[in-house]
Amino acid sequence: MIRKIVNPDASTWAELAKRPVKDLEELESGIKQTFKLVQELGDEALLQLAQKYDGVRPAQLLVSEEELAAAADLIDTELKEAILQAYNNIRLFHAKQAENMQPVETMPGVLCWRKSVAIQKVGLYIPGGTAPLFSTLLMLGVPAKLAGCEDIILCTPPAKDGSIHPALLYTANLLGINRIVKAGGAQAVAAMAFGTESVPAVSKIFGPGNQYVTVAKQMVSRAGVAIDMPAGPSEVLVMADETANPAFVAADLLSQAEHGADSQVVLLTTSEPLLDAVTEEVEKQLAELPREMFASKALENSMAIVLPDAAQMLSFSNLYAPEHLILAVKDYESIAEGVENAGSVFLGNFTPESAGDYASGTNHTLPTNGYARAYSGVSLDSFVKKITFQHITPAGLQNLGKTVEVMAAAEGLQAHKNAVSIRLKEINNV
Repeated sequence: MIRKIVNPDASTWAELAKRPVKDLEELESGIKQTFKLVQELGDEALLQLAQKYDGVRPAQLLVSEEELAAAADLIDTELKEAILQAYNNIRLFHAKQAENMQPVETMPGVLCWRKSVAIQKVGLYIPGGTAPLFSTLLMLGVPAKLAGCEDIILCTPPAKDGSIHPALLYTANLLGINRIVKAGGAQAVAAMAFGTESVPAVSKIFGPGNQYVTVAKQMVSRAGVAIDMPAGPSEVLVMADETANPAFVAADLLSQAEHGADSQVVLLTTSEPLLDAVTEEVEKQLAELPREMFASKALENSMAIVLPDAAQMLSFSNLYAPEHLILAVKDYESIAEGVENAGSVFLGNFTPESAGDYASGTNHTLPTNGYARAYSGVSLDSFVKKITFQHITPAGLQNLGKTVEVMAAAEGLQAHKNAVSIRLKEINNV
């Protein structure tokens, strides 16, 4: 059960904020072998590794048009309607993120502007395993489509019968993504990074995964393939005071704990009676969860901390930098103003983190393991490059030229200076 800590000294906070440590470097040797196999054998390596890790050698590596078309009949109407509503909300929120920067005349005759250009080829990794994360496909596929990415490759591991979950296929069809590869794990990352006969190499890879996928993404990023972020196990920090509903708080903690045994949940509170009530609720709700085993393991790595006031809760939260932050406190609006490090923030007693996971509109692909101190979650910006442009008229170069010449000379870069001087000479001789 959750470890209880009362009024820890601030000098211990940094240690408390550390996540459970895993030696991911020891995984690299095996992943390098997987990379080598995929580079040498291509599609055949993916089929062999599917047999080894997923228990099936698919009859074909790519999902067929028939499989895609049949998916809609394999899920019920209620789920299709829910997926469509989530799609609409996520699309509306992300469409508003589009940048329309106007050209700026920094001085007379010197015009500068910036344009967003879609990354042409992107790869989306969607875990299979213990849960088919079609919600993650929405979170990645919607902004990819809005950005205008021309080639979107989806990799996801097959089930024991060689199929892909119909909710994933229905969602892919809704998004207009039709190149779907039955491959998971580090081998899927390798295929998207290096390419095979059926999988074109991409420029950037998105999506969460287990420790092998996480390390594989980090390894290909060193080889020149961009990744969304070094995401790890899911986590939530709930900040609660005496106004919080213990049952709500317990449900929020468990909603992250059930992701997997390596997830972590943290409760910060100013009220010991609330903590006791939450603990009781956690035990009650945990017993009714189908994924009780996963949640129980995660709770062993989790903690509940009693602190004197909201200011200290906020300070600890900013140090911890949670993936998800829930403010179940009376003055959540003013406290929210002080949030500096978090992936996504949920305000008030009636804003469950689950809403952001599925359908409110914000993205749930977020930085974990303290990376929220420097990284943002996935957005429309994640799928574009920002390219700057400039145009200088002859009069503009006369206005700007002297500044460039002086700076270039001071840095000892004569050719830089000459590139301006030769033009100024031409202008002055006209």
